[in-house]
This record gives sequence, C-alpha cells and structure tokens, in this order.
Amino acid sequence: MIRSHSYSTSLTWTGNQGKGTSNYNSYERSYTISTEGKTDILGSADPAFRGDASKYNPEEMLLASLSSCHMLWYLHLCSTAGITVTHYEDNAEGIMEEHKNGSGRFTEVILKPIVKITDESQIEKAEELHSEANKMCFIANSCNFPVKHVAEIKAV
Repeated sequence: MIRSHSYSTSLTWTGNQGKGTSNYNSYERSYTISTEGKTDILGSADPAFRGDASKYNPEEMLLASLSSCHMLWYLHLCSTAGITVTHYEDNAEGIMEEHKNGSGRFTEVILKPIVKITDESQIEKAEELHSEANKMCFIANSCNFPVKHVAEIKAV
C-alpha cells in the first residue's frame, strides 16, 4: 500500500527595492518561506549570485534537507536495532557545478555525521545503518545525484 503525504509552503519575494526587476542590479534576491504555525525562514541567493550572505540560500537548504532526513531515518533505525545514540551532528558538503549559460546542478553531496553511541560492541552495526538510512531517506531518493556518507562513530 502506498500512502500519499502533502506539504505546502508559501514563498514571498521581499527584494523589491521600489523598481522591481527593471534591471539586474535593481532588486534584492531576498524572500521569506512560511508554513502555517512555524517560524519563517529568511532566504536569499548565494552571495555569488548577488544574494545576502546572512540568509539561507536554496543550496544550503537542500543540504540541510538531505542531512536532516538522513539523521531522522538513522535515529529511527538505531532505535529499532537497539543502538542507543547519545549525540548526532553532521557537517554536510555539496558540490554544485555552474554551466556557461548560468544554469547548474548538484553533482554530489557527502554527509559527514559524527555519532556517539553507548555500546562499543555496536559500532559496526551503527556504521552499517547509515547505508540503510540513505536507502530510506525520502529526500535522497528524490535526487538525481549521489548522496554519500562518511560517518564517524564513537562509543561513550
């Protein structure tokens, strides 16, 4: 049985400086992402594309989506396998190539989770579960580029 889930967000461009998009330099690339009942996210383009470095850009949000989806699946798989995780952090990195015409695409993402578990004898199984989490992640399954992981697991 396949279940369907629906999501909605609102995006509002906030970069009109009074002249709209009358020329390439006349507007900011800023926007606000809203979802009912949640804190707004302030976004912009990457500074390389005339964006505001103090705001999240779409490329960072893609990495954050992949990283958080992987983490949530990983924690689930560890809990059902009897592995107690006490700490999880990830320092994800992505490679995006830009083409001559200005278009671009991600070619690879590497998740770099640092995980602490309570039982040293479960380190090998905890490492294996990253592959399973990668297979289960909704976001990774939606990408047309490889999502790799290089995990560091320690027992505390």
